[in-house]
Amino acid sequence: MPDTQDRRELIVAASAELFARKGIRSTTVREIADAAGILSGSLYHHFASKDDIVQEILLGFLDALTSRYAAVLDAGMDPAQALRALVLTSLQLAKERPDATALYQNELRYLRESQLFKEVEAGAVQVQRVWLDVIERGVAAGDFRADIDPRLFHRLIRDAVWLSGRGRRGDGGYSAEQLADAISAIFLDGYATHA
Repeated sequence: MPDTQDRRELIVAASAELFARKGIRSTTVREIADAAGILSGSLYHHFASKDDIVQEILLGFLDALTSRYAAVLDAGMDPAQALRALVLTSLQLAKERPDATALYQNELRYLRESQLFKEVEAGAVQVQRVWLDVIERGVAAGDFRADIDPRLFHRLIRDAVWLSGRGRRGDGGYSAEQLADAISAIFLDGYATHA
């Protein structure tokens, strides 16, 4: 019989898959319990609500992302190398956690209407700040163009990254490294300053 931690992880994994496939609103507690192999009432022994499961999925995803981003920043790369590393890191995590990635990308409306939004938003702001710091550092160093707002550039590259890595096979069969190289080449060649 699985211990409590194993059961929680099973519930989280089953929930993430259901939420990614059906949406949070359309997923019932009974479906989560059935997918996890427990009774619906037993689910409340592990989580107070469906929103608590969503929170665990998303905060775990954001924690993993910020931890990996910190390793990129600690590597002391120049801005272009750091930006490519952020792209690659994001794509790798999207491949490892496709359901959490889909949930993070697709359920913003639900999150804004729930009590979860403040904590998830704080994590999302921290993620965005990492990207903007690298981009702004590149602009200040003269490596990136100053005529394009860093926030706009971040928005464009962010969307390219997350849409490229979306879903279980949303990558078109390309590896994370291949996608990172393509995205970096397209965006950085256009954003780099040229002598």
